[in-house]
Amino acid sequence: MTREEKSQVIEDLTAELASNANIYVADISGLNALTTSELRRACFKANIKLAVVKNTLLEKAMEASERDFGNLPTVLKGNTSVMYSETGNAPAKLIKTFRKKSEKPLLKGAFIEECVYIGDNQLDMLVDIKSKEELLGEIVGLLQSPAKNVVSALKSSGGKLAGILKTLSEKEG
Repeated sequence: MTREEKSQVIEDLTAELASNANIYVADISGLNALTTSELRRACFKANIKLAVVKNTLLEKAMEASERDFGNLPTVLKGNTSVMYSETGNAPAKLIKTFRKKSEKPLLKGAFIEECVYIGDNQLDMLVDIKSKEELLGEIVGLLQSPAKNVVSALKSSGGKLAGILKTLSEKEG
């Protein structure tokens, strides 16, 4: 690979790192062609972009990026694949599901919404991370809950009040 090609790859990687809020670094070495193909297909279906990268080029792209990747460059050893996703927990769920059939991919680390996670032992925690949409849905549900209770209380109280008034008016008449 020539210097020009390397600098182009670094530029492209830097742009990918800048445009994605959720980045997973994984090891998929040792997967045969069929399993790798299945992984790529699963990534495509889950709207996850999977790319195999050279560690040195990814490290240089991380350095060139305006983001702070913390200790994430320290995991760039051996074979490395990068997963980009719009949903923070989608790659973690995919890795966990895929590992039911195979021992790989192994999670090396992740960069989720400005937070860095290092190591495969973080996988279960990353699966449980809620997406922005899920959190907004929960907040809306929580906000609606007291309002619904007030409305239903007013409706039921209003019905009781109307019944009492009707009874009182019938007694007077």
